[in-house]
Amino acid sequence: MFKKIIFTLIAVLIAMSFGALAEEKKPVFNVITIDGVITSPTAKYVANSIKDAQQAEAEGLIILLDTPGGMDTAMRDIAKSILNAPLPVIVFVSPSGARAASAGVIITEAAHIAAMAPGTNIGAAHPVSIGIGGSTGDKDKTMSEKIENDAAAYVRSIAKTRGRSEEWVEKAVRKSESITAEEALKLNVIDFVAPDIDKLLAAIDQKEVNLAKGKKKISTKNAVINNKKMGTRQGVLAAISDPNISYILLLIGLAGLYFELSTPGAILPGVIGGISLLLAFFGLSTLPVNYSGILLIIFGVILFIAEIKVMSHGMLTVGGVISLIMGSLLLFDTPEPAMRLSLQVLIPSIILISGFFIVISLMAIKAQLRKPLNGAESMIGTEAETLTDIANEGKVFLQGQYWTATSEKPIKKGAKVRVVKVEGLSLIVEGIRKEQ
Repeated sequence: MFKKIIFTLIAVLIAMSFGALAEEKKPVFNVITIDGVITSPTAKYVANSIKDAQQAEAEGLIILLDTPGGMDTAMRDIAKSILNAPLPVIVFVSPSGARAASAGVIITEAAHIAAMAPGTNIGAAHPVSIGIGGSTGDKDKTMSEKIENDAAAYVRSIAKTRGRSEEWVEKAVRKSESITAEEALKLNVIDFVAPDIDKLLAAIDQKEVNLAKGKKKISTKNAVINNKKMGTRQGVLAAISDPNISYILLLIGLAGLYFELSTPGAILPGVIGGISLLLAFFGLSTLPVNYSGILLIIFGVILFIAEIKVMSHGMLTVGGVISLIMGSLLLFDTPEPAMRLSLQVLIPSIILISGFFIVISLMAIKAQLRKPLNGAESMIGTEAETLTDIANEGKVFLQGQYWTATSEKPIKKGAKVRVVKVEGLSLIVEGIRKEQ
C-alpha cells in the first residue's frame, strides 16, 4: 500500500513537470513595427530586432510594415538581414490601409513568409536615380537603365529564393505596377492574406520555411505575442532621419546661430542652434541630399547677416529670402516622393524663418541707428546754457557739468546753445535762434 502511494506521488510529480515544460515551451513571436520612410536607422532597427529575437530564443519575428519606400541602401541592408536571419521573419503589411511601396516590395519579398491584410497594396518599386542636375542626357539614360536592370535582377533573385512570382516583381520594378492584397495572393506575390496577427499565426502553423541554416517548421499553437517597441535612441535617430525633421532642425540651427551672432551674449539661442545643427547633419547624412541646396540656405543666412552690416535698403534681405527658398526646394534631390520635403512643412517653415530673419535684421539695424545714450556722441545735438560770454572761448553748463566751449560767432551769457562737436574736453557749440 505504501509503495502504491509513493508511485502515485512520483507519477503526479512527473506529470506536473511535463506540464510545466509544456507551459515553458509555448512559441514566442516578437513583433516590431516599421511605419514610415525606410532609412539607415530603420535598417539597424531590423537587424537588432532579429538579433534580439534570436537571443530570446523566439520562434520568429513579425514585422508589421507600412511604408511609402525609402533609401535603396537601407532597403538592401534590411533584405540582407532577413535573407540571412537564423529564425523565420514574417513581413505582414498591416493594418488595412497600409502599403508596401517601392522599397517595401523588396522587403516583403525577402521575408520567409509574406502576408498582407485586406485593404492593403503592394508595388510601385521602380528605382529612381539620385543626383544633382536632373538632366536627361545619354549618360543619365544609360545610368537609369543600369539601375533599373540591377533592381530587376535583385528582386527576381529574391523572389526565386522564396518561390514567389518573378514575373510580377519585375513588372513592379520596370513598370511600377501596384496590386491589392487579394491580387498579390492570386499571383503568388505573397503567401497569405489575414485580417490580424492571430489569424495569420493560425494560418502558418506547421509551415516549413528555408532558413540560412536549413529548413524549419513554424509552430504557432498557443503562441505568445511579444510586442517590441522601438527604443528611445532608435526612435530619435529614426525621427531625425525623416527629411522634414532634418530640414526643420537645419533651419532652427541656423536661426539660433544667427540670433547669437546678431545679439552676442544671449548664449541659449547659440546652444540650441548648435545642437540642432549637429542633429540635422546626422539626419542629412542618411538622406539623398543635394549639397547645392545646403549651400544656398547657408548663403541666404550670410546675406541676412550682411544686411546688418551693410545698408542695402533691403536688397540683401530679398536675396536672402530667395536663396533660402531655392535652397529648400533643392535640398533633397530625388524624385522619390517619400524622400522629398512635404509642402505642408516647406511653405510654413520658409515663411516663419524668413520672417524671423527679417525681424531680427530690422531690430539690429534699428539699434545701430539709435542715438547713443552715453559717451561723447550722446552730447551732439543736445542743448546747453552759457555761463559766460563766448567770444572765442567760454563756459557752458551741460548735463550737470561745466564745460569749456568755443564758437565761431560770439554768444552772450545766459543764451541757449547747441552742441555741434566734441573735441576732447571741449565743446564746439552754436547759438540757437529764438523763434519769432
